[in-house]
Amino acid sequence: FQHYYITNNLSVGRIMAGRGSKAGASDDTVIRIPPHFYIHVLDLKSNVTKPIIGPETFVRQDNEKVVDGPTKMVIIPPNHYCVVANPVMRDEEGEVQFDQYGQAKLLHADQEVRLTQEPFPLYPGESMETKVTKLRAVPTNTALRLRAIADFSDSDGTKRWAHDEWLFTGPGTYIPHKNVEVVETIRASIISPNQALRLRALKACKDQGGKDRVCGEEWLINKTGAYLPGAYEQVVGFISAYVLTENIALHLEALQSYKDRFDVDRKSGEQWLITINDSEAFIPDVYENVIQVVNISTLTNRQYCVILDPMGEDGKNKLGQRKLIKGEKSFFLQPGERLEAGIQDVHILGEDEAIIIKAVLAFKDNGVDRAPGNMWMIRGPCEFIPTVEMEIIDRRKAMPLDENEGIYVRDMKTGKVRAVVGQTYVLNQDEELWDKPLPEQIEKLLNAEVDPLADRTARAHNKETKGRLKSKVVSYRVPHNAAAQIYDYKAKRARVVFGPDLVMLAPDEHFTQLSLSGGKPKRPNCIRSLCLLLGPDFMTDIITVETSDHARLALQLSYNWHFELSKDNAENAAALFAVPDFVGDSCKALASRIRGAVAAVPFDDFHRNSARIIRTSVFGLDENMKKSNLFKVKDSFKFTANKLVITNVDIQSVEPVDQRTRDSLQKSVQLAIEITTNSQEASARHEAERLEQGAKGKLERQKIHDEAEAEKARTELLKLQSLSAAVESTGQAKAEALSRAESLKIEGQAAVEQAQLKAEAQNIEAENELRRINDARKGELEYISSTNGLEISKAQKMAEIETGKFQNMVTTLGPENIARIATSGHDNQLAMLQALGLQSTLITDGSTPLNLFNTAKGLVGALPPPQH
Repeated sequence: FQHYYITNNLSVGRIMAGRGSKAGASDDTVIRIPPHFYIHVLDLKSNVTKPIIGPETFVRQDNEKVVDGPTKMVIIPPNHYCVVANPVMRDEEGEVQFDQYGQAKLLHADQEVRLTQEPFPLYPGESMETKVTKLRAVPTNTALRLRAIADFSDSDGTKRWAHDEWLFTGPGTYIPHKNVEVVETIRASIISPNQALRLRALKACKDQGGKDRVCGEEWLINKTGAYLPGAYEQVVGFISAYVLTENIALHLEALQSYKDRFDVDRKSGEQWLITINDSEAFIPDVYENVIQVVNISTLTNRQYCVILDPMGEDGKNKLGQRKLIKGEKSFFLQPGERLEAGIQDVHILGEDEAIIIKAVLAFKDNGVDRAPGNMWMIRGPCEFIPTVEMEIIDRRKAMPLDENEGIYVRDMKTGKVRAVVGQTYVLNQDEELWDKPLPEQIEKLLNAEVDPLADRTARAHNKETKGRLKSKVVSYRVPHNAAAQIYDYKAKRARVVFGPDLVMLAPDEHFTQLSLSGGKPKRPNCIRSLCLLLGPDFMTDIITVETSDHARLALQLSYNWHFELSKDNAENAAALFAVPDFVGDSCKALASRIRGAVAAVPFDDFHRNSARIIRTSVFGLDENMKKSNLFKVKDSFKFTANKLVITNVDIQSVEPVDQRTRDSLQKSVQLAIEITTNSQEASARHEAERLEQGAKGKLERQKIHDEAEAEKARTELLKLQSLSAAVESTGQAKAEALSRAESLKIEGQAAVEQAQLKAEAQNIEAENELRRINDARKGELEYISSTNGLEISKAQKMAEIETGKFQNMVTTLGPENIARIATSGHDNQLAMLQALGLQSTLITDGSTPLNLFNTAKGLVGALPPPQH
């Protein structure tokens, strides 16, 4: 009923509110105000507006005007609030104060927060700054950051100044205040294990631990759980702990002077290590900078290292010093320390290895005084670890050298260079490999690996060459039938080596390079070689000659040559290299002799006798034969300076240089060729005619002979044709008879075979049918027998099951229970009759006749015995 009443009143209020607005607009005189509604009425005489609160029926006077309403009162549910602007003034008892004209007094430009209360109207001048809003519930681990807008005092007496900030922490319900604004919602930061929260003070304040903090100061909160920062605390971030193990350490640096958590005074810029011995999990402080995570350095028993600037016992680095650490050991590099060359393996020297050591500090080495700069060598086999007073200059290995291999070794003290050949050698501390310099062209010839005989052209020397190891002894294989000259600049003497042989240069020896002329015609410096071929060989040259009648001719000549000397004679051997370019010099000398001889004869004589003239000019005439008036050309021409012998001259071509001479020579040659051709044609024509006549005679005789043979063959053909006709007539009849007989024989044999095959087929069909019937009956018998066996086994098993079932039932029930079950029907009937008190009864359906004569006795019952 109460709910129905309130609902109806609200509905009526809405209707009257609508009507009221219409009535105000139409100046209705009677206004019905429902409960919890109000109107504002303006008195036109006093110009005062006052509220009229329902339920009431308001009769408007002529001097009154409804300016607002009916309007529903403001209803604030529980846990809600609203903000009213320009609120009315109230006294200590909460009553509204009015002025002398009856107008409610207002607090202009002020606000009032109203919480849950009875429905109230808004007085004229009041307005809703904030609608009815639910109060903000602040959960756990959450806070509201509040800021004072003006100076005021809290309900607990705390004095707040404008722009002061503080927190309202949950759990709780925040009640707004007109002089307080909510800046933001702050949620607690959850600090996990091995984690810290880094905070910064926004202004001078006290932290939650009561410690004074200045503006900009930073600190850490290490306590695990939820932390709610204060109003003047800013969360910089989370810092995770470094988990330290036996293999990991932390390299720290102090950003300013302070005392760390281990109560150690640290100065600005100081560096140190934190290991697992200090803390298992380390969170760096705000004044600590983590430079790096340092891994442990582990040395095996086959390793060592040298630490530069090691840290002393006072915790300071000893700059410029070195410290040797041998394995087996594990350690952390302290701040400022560094490894000289990392972790190094122990130097294991074999039998063919050695190490050159140099002293950097004065010390005693197994009783031997070592001064700085001293060098010595340690040979293997052994293990070696250098101390801090020494350094390893070089590690050397024995160089096994074949008898044809060697190296150049220079003594660094004396500067003497020597060649070590054909032994296994290790350079000592005062020796080094020496690079033998050679001219660039000789380097190319040595590295080109060309055949001096096959690759004599300049084009062959343009091949790419591979570099030479300059410290190795320079060797050169002199080929067969060749010679090489080696000059010793220190002893100032030369030696000639004849091939095949291997030349190995001493430190002061060099090859004599040959630069020979080549090409056609000969050009200087075309062929470069380290060896001189002794021949026999040939060289080709093109020279220009001029006859006495001024005919210029180009001759291509080839000279056969060889060197004639004794290899055992050193003077003759040295004469081989007396002429640097024997090819160019010899070709020039021979060309001069040929040009002189040709200039003395006319062109026709030279054309006819060119070979004799050239050979005579080259070789000359035998002086011994001149006395006998016999002009014989010599067999060879010898150059005495270098023992070169020319044995033959081959004229390969003769071509005129002048065009006019070339044309006349060509005409004469063509004329001679034409004459020769005509004579050959006439001879051939005569021979052809002679052969033609002979062939015609032979052909006629052959025709006559062939006709005679044809007649003989025709006669033989006629004889054979007659015999063939006779044989054909007799053979045809005989063949027909034989064919008929053979046909009948074949038909009879076919009929017999057909009958046999039919009989065999029938026999096979009968056997197959019999076999099929037997198989079918056999299968049927097997099926019946198997079915009967299965039926028998099934019956036996069912009988066994029933027997077992009956035995189990009998055993389970027991004899007494079975007897009771068997007599249970009669016993029940007997008990029932006894309960009814009947001694005898008869039940019938009325349609079955009964013989009551025999049963009368039973029905009536036995008479009691007489009493005596």
